[in-house]
Amino acid sequence: MAKYSIGLDFGTLSGRALLLNLETGEELASAVCDYPHGVMDREMPWGEKLPPDWALQHPEDYLEVLYRTIPAVLKESGVPPEDIVGVGTDFTACTALPVRKDGVPLCFLPEFAQNPHAYVKLWKHHAAQDKADRITALARLRGEAWLQDYGGRVSSEWMFPKLWQLAEEAPELYGAMYRFVEAADWIVWQLTGNETCSACSAGYKAFWNQCSGYPAPDFFKALGPKMEHAAEKLGKVISPLGERAGGVTAEMAHRTGLREGTAVSVGNVDAHVCVPAAGISGPGKLLAILGTSTCHMVLGTEGKRVPGVCGMVKDGILPGYFGFEAGQSCVGDLFSWFLNACLPASCREEAFARGKSLHEYLREKAQKLKPGESGLLALDWWNGNRSILTDGDLTGLLLGMTLQTRPEELYRALIEATAYGTRILVENYREHGVPVEEFVAAGGISRKDPMTMQIYADVLNMPVLIVGTHQGSAFGSALFGAVAAGRENGGFSHILEAAERLGKRGNTVYDPIPEHTAVYDRLYGEYKQLHDYFGRGGSNVMKRLKALSREQKQKEQNFQP
Repeated sequence: MAKYSIGLDFGTLSGRALLLNLETGEELASAVCDYPHGVMDREMPWGEKLPPDWALQHPEDYLEVLYRTIPAVLKESGVPPEDIVGVGTDFTACTALPVRKDGVPLCFLPEFAQNPHAYVKLWKHHAAQDKADRITALARLRGEAWLQDYGGRVSSEWMFPKLWQLAEEAPELYGAMYRFVEAADWIVWQLTGNETCSACSAGYKAFWNQCSGYPAPDFFKALGPKMEHAAEKLGKVISPLGERAGGVTAEMAHRTGLREGTAVSVGNVDAHVCVPAAGISGPGKLLAILGTSTCHMVLGTEGKRVPGVCGMVKDGILPGYFGFEAGQSCVGDLFSWFLNACLPASCREEAFARGKSLHEYLREKAQKLKPGESGLLALDWWNGNRSILTDGDLTGLLLGMTLQTRPEELYRALIEATAYGTRILVENYREHGVPVEEFVAAGGISRKDPMTMQIYADVLNMPVLIVGTHQGSAFGSALFGAVAAGRENGGFSHILEAAERLGKRGNTVYDPIPEHTAVYDRLYGEYKQLHDYFGRGGSNVMKRLKALSREQKQKEQNFQP
C-alpha cells in the first residue's frame, strides 16, 4: 500500500504544503498560504516606520501556514493521516528570530510586542551590513581559517551580523532571549516540541564546521563585550540533514489533522533542499533556483576555497559531498520592482485591454528584440550583491538610456543583467576548481518564462535544463521527510536513494543560439568591467549615495511631528 510524505516550503511571501506519493513521485495535492503580515520593510503593523534596509516578518504567519495548508492537502487528496509517514520543512535563510526557552517568540510577549527587534529578521534584512564588514575585517586581521570557507567575506544576510545588531540596538531583548533561532529550526520545534539545529543552516549561515564547531569564543569576545557569548545564543547540538527531529505533537496533530508521532525531519534551507528534488545526486551539476532571489548550488568531491561564495560545507547539501553555494540577492524582485515603479500607465492599459499580465505583455514585446539592440546594460544589484562581491551596500545601475528607450528594452536589460550575474558565478566556480558541467534551473521563473531561460542559455553558452516540478523546494522537503521516516515505515533509507528514485529531471531544455551567444559575449565583457569597477573599489559612489540617503531619511524620521 502506498505511503506519502508532506513537504512544507516557507518562502519570502508565502508558505506551501505538497503531498507526495512515495511510490510513484506523484504530487497529489498542494496548498498555498500567503503570509497575512507579508514582508514588513517600511513600517510595523502599529505604524512605526522602519529604517532603510530592514526586512521583518511575523512568526504567526508561519503557524498559519501549518494550520491552513496541511488540512487543505489532506482534504484534497483524501489520503488518511496514518498513511503519511513523514513531514519535511524548508525555509529561506538566514531568517532568524529571538525566542524564550520554551520556544515562544519574544514578539508574542506584551512587553516586547512593539519592539521591531523582537520579530523575525528575514533573509533580506540588510541593516547589519556594518556588522558584517566589521566581522570580516576582524577575521582577516586574525587570519581566521573559517572565513575562507565563506568566500573571504561575511554577508549581512547571515546569522551573526543580525544577532550583533540586535545585541547593540536592543540589549534588553538580547538579555531576555534564550535562542536566536533559524526559522527553519523554529518551525520544526513547533511541530515536534523538540529544539534542533540544522547542519545546513548552521553550516552556511553561522560559520559552523562539523570538525571545529563555531568560531572560537575569543573571536567573538574580540568583536566586543556584547558578543562574547554570542554562539551560546544558537543551538549547541547540530543535527544532520535527513535525521528525525521528532514526531508531531498531540497539539499539532489536532491543529493540522496529521497523526500524532508522524516523523518530522530536521529543517532545511529552501534552495538546498531542491537539489535532490531535481534528481541531482553527484557533482558537476549546478542547480539555480530562480525566484525573488537566486541560489546557485553545486556539489564537489573536494573542499575548495572559492572567493565570494556563500559557503562551502561538508555534507551541507547532500551527505558525502562538499556543497558549494553562491547567489544573487535580486532577480524576480528586480523584475517586479520595474513593473511597480517604472512602467507607464499606457502599458498597463494596453496589457489590460489585451487580457495579459504585465509580465506577459512585456515579454511578448521584449522577445522580439535582438541581443544588443537596445544599447542598454545593467548591473543587477538593486538589493545588494550576494556573490561574488558579498556587499549589501552595492546598488543597481542602468546604462545607455536615450529618449528613444522603450519599457520593454529596459525590462529585457534587467533580465540580461541577472544572466550576466549568473555567468560571473559559474566562471568563478570553474576558475577555482569546482566543475560546472550542467546548468539546471528550478523555481517559478524557470517554468513560466521561456524568454528569460533562453537568454540565460545564450549568455552562459550552455544548455539550460528545467526541473520537472513546479514546487522543487516542497518536493525536496517531502523527500527528506520520507528519509526521516525510514525505509521500514515506507520512506527511504538515504536521501541519495530518494533523489535517484523520485527526482524530477524535466524534459525541457533551452539550447544556446550561437549568433546570440556571440553578441552576449561582447556585452558580458562590458558588464564585467562595470562589475569590477563599481564592485571592487574603482568607484565607491554607490556606497556614498546610499550613506547620504540613509542620513537624510534618518533626519526625516527624527524630525517628524
